[in-house]
Amino acid sequence: MSAGDAAVAAPGQFAPDGERRAVPEVVRTAQREADWDGYLPERAAGWRWRAAQRVKRVLDVVLAATALVVLLPLFAAIAVAIKLTSHGPVLYEWRVLGRRARPFVGYKFRTMVVEADALKARVLAHNEMRGPVFKMRADPRVTRLGRWLRKYSLDELPQLWSVLVGDMSLVGPRPVYPEEFAGFERWQWGKLAVVPGITCLWQVNGRSSIADFDEWVRLDLQYIRDWTLLLDARILARTLPAVARGQGAY
Repeated sequence: MSAGDAAVAAPGQFAPDGERRAVPEVVRTAQREADWDGYLPERAAGWRWRAAQRVKRVLDVVLAATALVVLLPLFAAIAVAIKLTSHGPVLYEWRVLGRRARPFVGYKFRTMVVEADALKARVLAHNEMRGPVFKMRADPRVTRLGRWLRKYSLDELPQLWSVLVGDMSLVGPRPVYPEEFAGFERWQWGKLAVVPGITCLWQVNGRSSIADFDEWVRLDLQYIRDWTLLLDARILARTLPAVARGQGAY
């Protein structure tokens, strides 16, 4: 099933390859009960915000489509490298929550061993992030090539497809796994009040070197509160240097 098909999956469910997978009850509760508009600034009710959001969507489509075409040789090279260096598929099906906690299936280049999800319970005790999100600098599930891809965020490139079909934006708070969302405090739900993105304030302010999830969410809420097209442009301009340095990525 493509990411485009995932975009029309039933609310509260994942539907990869025709198989529906239930999400935690707290996700369905949030979908029903959260005051999503309450997390947005008051100006979000005005026509200027709505018009700017439409422009943002047009820019997302144009830039994502252009990048997918231009980067096609790089995609092919990474795909070949993954197949040559480890067993398993080239792409990892990324089952996460997007705007207003709606599930969608995105894609990343696979950077871990095939059984990584099944092995996650063994490494949870080594989590280096304070909060419900898992981050581990020397995660043994990551392949040698995967470490290099992650360092320069090349594993994230397939998310351009999610941008093209509307599940994501180029800029916005990062999506979250349903099991991570289950551990959120209610104020943290606000990071999903808008369409999630490939890059964000967290990405350009140290990424995984920010070890407190509360601080990560505060940056996301700051982005939502201060959002303008100019802010998106500034974040995009800061993203390439941050990625090139590989700082805070693992």
